[in-house]
Amino acid sequence: MWFMKNKTAYLILMIAVIFIVIGINRGEAEVVLTKAVQICLECIGIG
Repeated sequence: MWFMKNKTAYLILMIAVIFIVIGINRGEAEVVLTKAVQICLECIGIG
């Protein structure tokens, strides 16, 4: 299989997926989205 050729890349990918899942479970996705909306609104002069 392709991922067995480069075990380091596979390990980093798995760690990244684990951190993404942990962040979603902690509600971090909502926080990031809220901050992104605020920054966007400030850039166009509404917020």
